[in-house]
Amino acid sequence: MSIRILLVDDHAVVRQGLRMFLGLDPELEVVGEAENGEEAIRLTKELNPDVILMDLIMPVMDGVTAILRLRREFPDTEVLALTSVLEDEAVIKAMRAGAMGYLLKDTRAEELCRAIKAAAAGQVQLSPQAAARLMREVRVPESPERLTERETDVLRLLALGRANKEIALELSIGEKTVKTHVSAILRKLGVLSRTQAALYAVRIGLVSTDGGN
Repeated sequence: MSIRILLVDDHAVVRQGLRMFLGLDPELEVVGEAENGEEAIRLTKELNPDVILMDLIMPVMDGVTAILRLRREFPDTEVLALTSVLEDEAVIKAMRAGAMGYLLKDTRAEELCRAIKAAAAGQVQLSPQAAARLMREVRVPESPERLTERETDVLRLLALGRANKEIALELSIGEKTVKTHVSAILRKLGVLSRTQAALYAVRIGLVSTDGGN
């Protein structure tokens, strides 16, 4: 089954270019296009995409506002911020809103395809530099609701960059069960994305930023 993608950008030429090269990958399918955040929310309801590629600066409703709404209303849909701006504040706002990743528009086609597949699989990919930059900005409750032992295991593997399928195999549980645990982890930690949960795991020392166990 192909990964269903919604493209959100106010420039038609950008959407056209993305549609063209994503269409070359048989595992990916562009199911719709939106030119602002408001339209993205409406189309997500209609089309049920797996991954949304979201521009940040758009009229009517900007990307960060849209990501916040989408994470609350459609928690099973992952959002990748795709922008021409690399500023600490933009990265932080997008991640805090619940984006799974942050990509620049000059990202090479194969890297973008890889990032989309990773996001669809529930895989968090953070470089040590990004983790260090973002970790200071992750806000979690002072005393979050206690995670169960199994939820802690899932969080640790998620933070180590394992996809849902890999977590399921490693813990000998079903993939749906992994998703249920991830939802519970996000709720208990009071965060909106797997990325934020992974950063929390780094902060409390459950995993280290060098990718070691």
